[in-house]
This record gives sequence, C-alpha cells and structure tokens, in this order.
Amino acid sequence: MTLLTDILTFNEEFVSEKRYEEFTTTKFPDKKLVILTCMDTRLVELLPKSMNMKNGDVKIVRNAGAVITHPFGSIMRSLLVAVYALQADEVIIIGHHDCGMGALNSQSLIETMLERGIKQKTIDTLSYSGIDLHQWLKGFDNVNESVKNSVDMVRNHPLMSKDIPVHGLVIDPGTGKLDLIQDGYEVLKSV
Repeated sequence: MTLLTDILTFNEEFVSEKRYEEFTTTKFPDKKLVILTCMDTRLVELLPKSMNMKNGDVKIVRNAGAVITHPFGSIMRSLLVAVYALQADEVIIIGHHDCGMGALNSQSLIETMLERGIKQKTIDTLSYSGIDLHQWLKGFDNVNESVKNSVDMVRNHPLMSKDIPVHGLVIDPGTGKLDLIQDGYEVLKSV
C-alpha cells in the first residue's frame, strides 16, 4: 500500500464519519490575521497552539524559511490577497531557530539534484539564461535578520496598505517560545 492510498483510505472514513464538522469555519480569519511561517514539520501544530490559535482564526502561508525572496512573487501575492480580499488586518512573519534554510548550502543542494537525475545540461542552461541558482537557493545566516528583511519587504511594499501592522517573531521549534523581533504597532506609531 502506498502513502497516497493510505491518505485516500483515511480520507474516505474521515468524510463518511463527518469528522470534518469540528473544523467548519469560513474563509475569513476570525482574528483578522495572516501569518507567513516556515514549512518545517515541527511547526504544523506547535505554532498555532503556541499562539492560542484554532482552526478558522488565521490565514497561514508557508514556505522554506518564511522568507520573501521577491516583492512580486507568490508569497507577497498571498499576503496581499489575505489583506485585501480575506479581511486580514495584521501580518506576522514567523521564522524559527534551527531552520533548514539557515546556512543552506546551494552547492550541496545542486549536487543532490544531479545525483537524483537532473542533468548538468539543465543546470548549465539555467545559468546561461541568467538564472543564478546559487543565489536562488541561498539560505540565510541569521534568522532574526531574515525575519526583519521579510517584515521590511511587506511593510514597504508599494501595494501594502500603510495602516497594516507587520510584526516579526522567531519561534523555538522545541518549546514554542516566541521572541519578538519587530513590533508592528510600534512602527505604525512612529510613522
């Protein structure tokens, strides 16, 4: 039996037994908040529970490292949609200690791609086309600085409303302890 078969078999029972009913909510976040955080498996349940959030309270956007790499990429688009279409009034960027993106070695990642069947010709073509894979796959050295950079990108985005507080936090994936990196309310007061 495959993992997909296990998932679909479980899902059939989940739906037929109406276990979904306890999760019923709307598409609008009750706490009017959107969070960008990391896709790390340790945060799936820990993060919302450490913040006293339940299903329906927040919109959560996840990617590798909770990093916004491009001001007009899909992450920024998701945050803008949450604010303008889904009634989110605040944004929180949450990085975490011991992140896989911390000091990610792009060369090692590319070597693993080659080992798994990606052709060197493909890597070369991307390079000749002006795509710097090492830059694109680069991690970060300091999670606090990474969170600050993403907060700044959201706050200073030309399409983000200037009355939206953008906060930055770092979570300990072992304990759930949150450290404040940037208080968006304080920034709004100083503007």
